[in-house]
Amino acid sequence: MSQSHDLQLHITQLEEIRAILNSMKNLAFMEIHKLTRYQSMQSQTVVNIENAAMDFLDFYPNLPIGLDSAKHIYILVGAERGFCGDFNESLIITIADKSHSGIIAIGSRLGNRLSSENSPPAIAVISGANIAEEVPAVLTELINTINSLKEMNNPTAVGQAEIRLTVVYHGNISGCITLRQIFPPFPLQQQRKPSYGYPPLINLDAAEFYSDLVHHYLFAVLHEILYISLIAENHSRLQHLEGAVKHLDDETVNLHRKIQIYRQEEITEEIEVILLNSENP
Repeated sequence: MSQSHDLQLHITQLEEIRAILNSMKNLAFMEIHKLTRYQSMQSQTVVNIENAAMDFLDFYPNLPIGLDSAKHIYILVGAERGFCGDFNESLIITIADKSHSGIIAIGSRLGNRLSSENSPPAIAVISGANIAEEVPAVLTELINTINSLKEMNNPTAVGQAEIRLTVVYHGNISGCITLRQIFPPFPLQQQRKPSYGYPPLINLDAAEFYSDLVHHYLFAVLHEILYISLIAENHSRLQHLEGAVKHLDDETVNLHRKIQIYRQEEITEEIEVILLNSENP
């Protein structure tokens, strides 16, 4: 078998790989557009809840839970699939020098990375979402995990929180990592001035209202964070796949050039053989 034929087989294999990677790239692109719509709506919901909570707490400042004796739990939102570079590793690096009482890892790959690090393994590992439709299932498992830690036995009581929750995730497409405290919620409340002169009219007991508000907020903000992280993950995957496709295209071009060179050499050899045969009848 000639060298040019071997190279042609290699090109065929590269083209098959390229087709697969290009399909994955297109899927990531479509997923980004779908997730962006979901995230936009969810972020507006979070803003509305936060505004309502701020207005409410202006007149009930004793309801939020303190942090003095709280155990600090980090929730790391990683990638479930590959082809996204150091997406998971950068999360681990971010909290490497921070003290904590435990880690909840979202993403089986991230959980495996944590178990192989020198730091203590995650206290819980939750399979991450591959597509937007899987986010609710991940959220449900995360909420159940948080509840199992009993950090919200009585979220309306005045006193100390059992657990402080901070989510660590890729907050935008540029790869910057965000650390966001979600429980106790509304940490910026004490830094602002009241917007209204009269307390809000509520039909429930203030403590009961705040308890329901906290639960709605946690559900909404975790939903938002999972969408944001999945968008960032797909952006990272899109960039890496584009780089891989370009590399395959460049390699294919080089192989075509080699084929031309080898084919020219083969033709030259064939012509020489013909000439030799014609000289020696």
